[in-house]
Amino acid sequence: MSISTRTTASGVRRYEVRLRDTSGREYSRTFRTRKEAEQFQATEKADRARGNWIDPRRTATKFRDVAAEWQECNPAKKPSTIARDANMLRLHILPAIGDLPIGSISPVDVQRMVNSWVDKHRPRTVLRQYSVARAVFSYAVDTDRIGRSPCRRIKLPAIVPTRTLLASPDQLRALAGELPETGAPMVYLGAVLGLRWGEAAGLRVGDIDFLTRTVTVATQLTRGPGGRMIAGDPKWNSGRTMAAPTELLELLAEHLRRRQLTAADKDKTVCANSDGTSLDYTNWRQRHWIPACKRAGVPGLKFQSLRTLNTTAMVALAVDVKTAQTRAGHKNAQTTLNIYAKPTAVADHNAAQLLGAYFLQPGEVPEQPANSRDDRGTHEVSTAFRGPADPPDQDFCGGATWNRTRDLSIISAAL
Repeated sequence: MSISTRTTASGVRRYEVRLRDTSGREYSRTFRTRKEAEQFQATEKADRARGNWIDPRRTATKFRDVAAEWQECNPAKKPSTIARDANMLRLHILPAIGDLPIGSISPVDVQRMVNSWVDKHRPRTVLRQYSVARAVFSYAVDTDRIGRSPCRRIKLPAIVPTRTLLASPDQLRALAGELPETGAPMVYLGAVLGLRWGEAAGLRVGDIDFLTRTVTVATQLTRGPGGRMIAGDPKWNSGRTMAAPTELLELLAEHLRRRQLTAADKDKTVCANSDGTSLDYTNWRQRHWIPACKRAGVPGLKFQSLRTLNTTAMVALAVDVKTAQTRAGHKNAQTTLNIYAKPTAVADHNAAQLLGAYFLQPGEVPEQPANSRDDRGTHEVSTAFRGPADPPDQDFCGGATWNRTRDLSIISAAL
């Protein structure tokens, strides 16, 4: 590193700092004063000592070039995700900041871009677009193009939870009756098994085992490049085999019989178009699903709502959380409970009755409704009383072998 003085053709003195990058190549920066040159030189030395040095030439790379490199950096990314990210970049992000040098983009530029989306798109869409831009900047940090991401303290629109329409069994029967015969089982694959649309549309004849009464989710249809449907692995590697109720297996067996499909057609999809080709999501939704929902009296029902209905039913019917999580194909139980499972009027009424009996009827110990009991007999709370003189120790009244109702009963006896 060195600082040299040179005079321009107009007679103005300039101070040039000559440096070498980590590969040994020389680069330089020119300043109007020696103080500025010395400050730059000191900063470069300090950054190298801390391991934070960024080649100034790399910060001049345009955002669109970094984005193109980011799109190709992850070989595990699914075609559907690649297509979605490419569309968001092309339509919403690159027009705003694509031609700017990656090192010149500030939080103000990012906030201005987000604000321009707010009036045109829903909050969830804005969040998805922002997440793509943030991922590109994170990649720029990881590849030593910028020292830190400009996606800092960006204000995003609030996402207001939407009310999910939960269809009744009668409405589901009516909806299935309004769909074409070749695709009618989609309703029950979504509601009874909780399959995603792509999993239901990708279910093959060989995935149904009528002897063991199970259904295996091994494939899903997703939208790939160019908008065409392609087969791939289930989302989040959530392939699974689950037991299926007899009624659903009988319905599927009759459906396969009408389509003249046998075990020899193991690679054929269970639900298909009238000509036997695989379903296309946009075409199926616009031509069949939306009109059928209107005729069945459930306008606005989304196929995703069938998964919500399935999870809500499992929770309401006291299916244990781990089983519900596994059947739904979720990565963790929090997704099952916090996002998909919804409160029901029946469960709310039962809770009100239990609380009213406990707090407003002295001496009464409420009995849990039958559909909320488990196989450990947690409703027999009378056996939990030991009396105030002999309070139970923590090991006895808590943990996996106890429950909250018994704990409350013990507290009540001690008061």
